[in-house]
Amino acid sequence: MSETTAIPRSASGFDLATPDPQERNRLEATLTREERDVLLHHGTEAPFCGGLLNNKEDGVYCCRLCGLPLFRARTKFESGTGWPSFWEPYDEAHVRRVSDNSYGMLRIETRCARCDSHQGHVFPDGPPPTGTRYCINSVSLRFVPNGTPLPDPLGRGDTIA
Repeated sequence: MSETTAIPRSASGFDLATPDPQERNRLEATLTREERDVLLHHGTEAPFCGGLLNNKEDGVYCCRLCGLPLFRARTKFESGTGWPSFWEPYDEAHVRRVSDNSYGMLRIETRCARCDSHQGHVFPDGPPPTGTRYCINSVSLRFVPNGTPLPDPLGRGDTIA
């Protein structure tokens, strides 16, 4: 009898299993140099330069690498910091928090829970109702307008119900 492993799923129903090495290589091959620097090497894009900073459309912001929905447009707000900011993730299980001691300060880095790509940082100075500010690099995200299918580069049937 073979033992089966349960696929980890978020409360919103998304498959959170880590891409296998071949899938990962295929996904990484699609990145630009800037996307590679931010997503894979924990870089940061310049403030006030990101393509999604001033986006006001309704929809979902997904991980640029694996397509997992990370934030809803309705939770985006103007923080004045120069990066897209959100007060709540799409699903708490979709955003992983990791201690970051780089640059001589303690911060909390945010990563995609499925592919572990760097997204940005989270701070305790956001608006109500959560008081949190997810400060995210535009190049880490792919915006999907309402009514448009989600990216599904891993072929996992990702859809919004």
